[in-house]
Amino acid sequence: MTDSFHEPSVGTRTVWYSVAAVAFALGSITLYSSGVGLIDAKLHRAVGFAMALIIAVAVSQKRRAAKQAKLNTRPTNAPLALLIDALLVIAGLWSVWSFYFVQTQMEVALYDVTDKDAWPALAGLVVFLELCRRLWGWGLFAVGAFGVLYLLFGQDLPGLLAHSGFSLKEVAEALWYNTNKGVFGSITNIVLSTVFIFIIFGVLLEGTGAGDTLLKFAFLATRKTRGGPAHAAILASSFFGTMSGSTVANIVGTGTFTIPMIKKRGFSPTFAAGIEATASSGGQIMPPIMGAAALVMADLTGVGYLNIIIAALIPALFYYFSLFSAVTVEARRQGIEVQVMTMDDRITRDDMINSVLFVGPILVVIGSLIAGLSTSKAGFYAVVVLLVLSFVNPAVRREPLRLWHSFLKGAESGATLLIAIAAIGILVGSLDSTGLGLKLANVIASIRGESLFSALLVAMVGALILGMGMPTLPAYLIIILVMGPAIQELGVSMLTAHMFVFYYGVASSLTPPVAIAAYAAAPIAGANPLMTAFMSFRLGMAKFIIPFVFAFYPTILIIEQFDLLSFIGIVARTCFCIWLFSSALSAYDRRKLSVLEIGLRFATAFAMLALSAWVYLPAIVLGVLLIAFDRFKSGNTPSIPRAAT
Repeated sequence: MTDSFHEPSVGTRTVWYSVAAVAFALGSITLYSSGVGLIDAKLHRAVGFAMALIIAVAVSQKRRAAKQAKLNTRPTNAPLALLIDALLVIAGLWSVWSFYFVQTQMEVALYDVTDKDAWPALAGLVVFLELCRRLWGWGLFAVGAFGVLYLLFGQDLPGLLAHSGFSLKEVAEALWYNTNKGVFGSITNIVLSTVFIFIIFGVLLEGTGAGDTLLKFAFLATRKTRGGPAHAAILASSFFGTMSGSTVANIVGTGTFTIPMIKKRGFSPTFAAGIEATASSGGQIMPPIMGAAALVMADLTGVGYLNIIIAALIPALFYYFSLFSAVTVEARRQGIEVQVMTMDDRITRDDMINSVLFVGPILVVIGSLIAGLSTSKAGFYAVVVLLVLSFVNPAVRREPLRLWHSFLKGAESGATLLIAIAAIGILVGSLDSTGLGLKLANVIASIRGESLFSALLVAMVGALILGMGMPTLPAYLIIILVMGPAIQELGVSMLTAHMFVFYYGVASSLTPPVAIAAYAAAPIAGANPLMTAFMSFRLGMAKFIIPFVFAFYPTILIIEQFDLLSFIGIVARTCFCIWLFSSALSAYDRRKLSVLEIGLRFATAFAMLALSAWVYLPAIVLGVLLIAFDRFKSGNTPSIPRAAT
């Protein structure tokens, strides 16, 4: 049953069409700046935020209307809500224009920010923080609000937190009228010039139908494994992560299909949701695209995006190996056997043709980077090739408008990300202006002493806390701002430090009690969200160990201190460690493990990663003995396979 008040009016539809035009313009500007020609930096940032502002208000309106429709309630205070939205747009555009005007004046004359200029800046900060609250929740809003309030009132705080004080004009200059930090700072420039084109590319890739084919290939590749659809979910999620770079988008894209099949194979709803959430969060660490955070990392570290891809490959494979191991152990524990593939799972001729939609653009990205082209140019060519190849899919030929809708959706996703970046920019400006980041680094240094392991442990805990409830890119940026300097002080390279905090920015989506990935997957499986969060935490435990491995053994990152013999040795030890660790967490290998065996496997797994050969060589021997003992005991007490339900 639907009520007439849920139908959009003519005026509402006109607004939506106007917003679609703005989204198309924003996407077109992205294409132009990525592949055709540069746009004046201040103009690009001003126009980008102005359009993002309009789109963000429209998105918040749609979410509000959808919520009311879901509850089947009549809109309350609709005129007031529309008035507030209109005021947000007007105030936001005024503040963006003020930024552009002041920056223009600074270029042509000696211009100082005045008290009069402070008011539009303050209005802009309020507008973008309010939109951040609407779109991204209270966590990210609190981060930005802290930045503003700390600059204004931090001089009254005690001890370490106190600073010399900032006037309203100085706050405006630090957070608004600045192209190095603040809302319009360097991070905004990275997102507009590099990240945005890949967001559009990822959404277009999904819209062309490549995802359905990827799922089929994943099921074909895992058809002879015990886990079956659970293993397929892991493989498919790594592919989808390359496309979207979003954990929740991964879960929605693959989970609605894989979770019911995992349950049908015989796994519990909690396990089905947990493995999908864990696999989907790993998509962001899987080359070659990896999502927005990796693109930003390339710019911040200056090592190049191709090097980021190479460095991330082995740690990502470790992570997915740990998930495969966890599923295999769970399947053994529940007595689930290999099942025959059905005809629906077989790869057809159309699937083979549609596979070029994924393979072609990815090869273009990699080839462009190898050829020395910029990351944004590689993204531009990938979009062009994808649009041309998309018509090999009969579904696109029947409904070409799906490309249009995907393009607009990509622009919308980029616009909402810009709103989040505004809050991060505020924090960056605040930390830089007050020196709080360096103070915190010194505090962390005093806590951890001179031990690298202690420093990394403190950084891990801080990263997980700071990243809870946030998307990966904002979480990564906040963590690296606060934790990065402390890690680098102990001799860890910049790339290793960034990769370390990046992993925990991703892992924070699995960490209870605020486990976004688990909460997104649980409703699909009909599982308890909190129990799913703990299951995801257990299944993704390897993600908490792998960063320590490449911090102590940077040869795993390949591009730093690479030595072939050391590389082979630590890869083999890490794989063995992951298997022992996964089986110990499940308390099962080929049979149920005793408490003593579980304890020995944990201790052996950790000892296997020690720097000293006097520690890890005996650990390897003990690990082999533990596996052999389990195999021997399981041979004497064979398990009884359980039929799938």
